[in-house]
Amino acid sequence: MLTTAADLPSAISTVATPGLWAVTVAAVLALLALDFALTRKPHEVSMREAVGWSVFYVALPLAFGAYVWTRFGSTTGLEYLTGYLVEKSLSVDNLFVFMLLLSAFAVPKELQQRVLLFGIAAALVLRAIFIALGAAVLANFTWAFLLFGAILLVTAVKVLRDQLSGGSHDLDVSSMRSVRLIRRFVPVTEDYRGTRLVVREAGRRALTPLAVVVVAIFATDIVFAVDSVPAVYGITGDPFLVFATNAFALLGLRALYFVLQGALSKLVHLGYGLAAILGFIGVKLVLHWAHGIWPGVPEVPTLASLLVIVGVLALVTLTSLYATRGGGDPVGSAHLAHLGTPTEEGSDVPAEEADRSVGTRPGHPSDRA
Repeated sequence: MLTTAADLPSAISTVATPGLWAVTVAAVLALLALDFALTRKPHEVSMREAVGWSVFYVALPLAFGAYVWTRFGSTTGLEYLTGYLVEKSLSVDNLFVFMLLLSAFAVPKELQQRVLLFGIAAALVLRAIFIALGAAVLANFTWAFLLFGAILLVTAVKVLRDQLSGGSHDLDVSSMRSVRLIRRFVPVTEDYRGTRLVVREAGRRALTPLAVVVVAIFATDIVFAVDSVPAVYGITGDPFLVFATNAFALLGLRALYFVLQGALSKLVHLGYGLAAILGFIGVKLVLHWAHGIWPGVPEVPTLASLLVIVGVLALVTLTSLYATRGGGDPVGSAHLAHLGTPTEEGSDVPAEEADRSVGTRPGHPSDRA
């Protein structure tokens, strides 16, 4: 049985050797570089391409999980698989906001995967920082388990409240703090210039709308990291497993976005499921903290966590499909009803026109970007 961070107040416990860390980080960077190389020439992603890469990015983490299970034992393998499932389910929620931002900025189809890749790269950097900080805090301050649990419980209540509201309100791109800050200090061109982020216009450097939407996605990544990292630390205290689950879940987002682009609007009960999962993990963290003070307090086994998470996701998927049978648009799916092709392929849309309001899920991180 691995020693937990709570048992070692001055050390960080991990199964990974420096060599395994180096190989894993190098593999993640290589996969990210490959994705950028494949999207160097802008093109619209076909369903066949998206499905192929999605299968690859599901098979890869599962194969890695088999290695972890074989090399470090069933307990560690179970922690990895449970953590990956949590991160993957939360990443689907990220796609809702990415879809809203791409629509709001009228990003041409052929540039969408490049925007997603910039967002994924930024998310990986942010998650690495949050994971390192989280590991250090958990290793030295056991009360951090209580803090992380409280964060997840508050987030769960907020997600549930937003889902129960059943409505939507506008996301005005021009009102986003990150966008206002950029336009205050740097000129922005009126159209997209391929994959270029910065151009020279009228003798001065200017950002393209592509750069602005990348910054907006980066801002939402910060908020998502605050929820995501504590959630997986509720499954395992090993920073290596936390990093691996986050990295594998994020790397597959680009392809998954294009596969699920049409299906996302059908997952009308996903918010209920995520609220339940976050609340469950929050309680698990609180119990873990209490167990360190009062040993008689029970803890939630990892296998039980996996069964609960799988059960919740299966239930909300089935209820969502039932609620949207016949192609209806039940209450709760209105936040995605407007989404479709933002512009005709290859058209350029002025940045000012991208400031129009679009529906969004209440209280989502994009509101605070």
